[in-house]
Amino acid sequence: MKVEALVYCENEFGKIDGKVANGLVRQSNRYNIVGIIDSSKAGQDAGECLDGIRNQIPIFKNIEDALNMLNRVPRYFIYGIAPITSFLDGSQKEVILSAIKRGMNIVNGLPEFLNDNTIFSNMAIKHSVTIQDVRKPPRREKLHSFTGEIKKVKTPVVIVMGTDCAVGKRTSALLLVEALRKEGIKASFITTGQTGLLQGSKYGIAIDVLTSGFASGEVENAILNAYRKDKPDIIIVEGQGALSHPAFTSSSAIMRGAMPDAIIIQHSPRRKSYCDFPKTPMLGLEGEIEMIEVFSKTEVIAITINHEHMTGIEVKNVIKEYELEYSLPTTDTLMYGCDKLVIALTKKFPNLKKDLALV
Repeated sequence: MKVEALVYCENEFGKIDGKVANGLVRQSNRYNIVGIIDSSKAGQDAGECLDGIRNQIPIFKNIEDALNMLNRVPRYFIYGIAPITSFLDGSQKEVILSAIKRGMNIVNGLPEFLNDNTIFSNMAIKHSVTIQDVRKPPRREKLHSFTGEIKKVKTPVVIVMGTDCAVGKRTSALLLVEALRKEGIKASFITTGQTGLLQGSKYGIAIDVLTSGFASGEVENAILNAYRKDKPDIIIVEGQGALSHPAFTSSSAIMRGAMPDAIIIQHSPRRKSYCDFPKTPMLGLEGEIEMIEVFSKTEVIAITINHEHMTGIEVKNVIKEYELEYSLPTTDTLMYGCDKLVIALTKKFPNLKKDLALV
């Protein structure tokens, strides 16, 4: 049963750094999201603000406004921002302490672990609530090194990679998993970040807080667990960052650990520089595809679009342009769904569903 949660996303909802809150509004198997806190969008419907479709999740000005309007205290308070900075500032700490005082359990997705801070841990004890540091890695003795057992996995493994971080890889991966399941194809999803964990993903770990010696092993272990327990027809893995991004190494660890059979690449056509690094030009779609295929020795079989700062007509034109230029099926999964991706996968892996009509 889902538990009620209020998500903090001050001044970031619908933006790049609000991706945790954005993802929870779109999908959550674990939490019933009853509201978003973002004073810059207070009074709006979260679904309509994010995707143009009302979902009855209100956006509130602050905690006090939320609790007054809801007339109850949700069980959980989730910090829903994923900034480039790893630590909370003074005002954000006060917000979380305020939530604790009001009796809400804290869910923290930052690499700043609140349980290690005596101010927060003592306050939590005082008010009989818990603090969950989602990205805190397991103890060293519970981490997994790469073994090579991934080579024994007979199920196709597909990674949704990207040309940048916060570009929509997880969103497209989850929509693809849902589309495959609707076709009767048993798909397992492997998350590699905190948002996927918060959404209730069964397999995976936040890769970016692991030391390099265990990152690929943890990806391999998550895939092996899904393969052995679910016996899926296909395994979809969430990518992180971009292989070309100088600030992140997660992509290479994910590809090493997963040893994928195919790759789908997510791209934002209007982005010219890397997220949070405006002076660093992106490698771009063509260069990223080349880099991925050389590194992984695996084909990119489809392109997915992030339509930020684009009109509907511009998205349609870019889809046509990319399909002509790259000879790869291209779609915007939020606008047009995953039909092209399902078809691409069944062409690549005919045993997935032999009776699916290929068009």
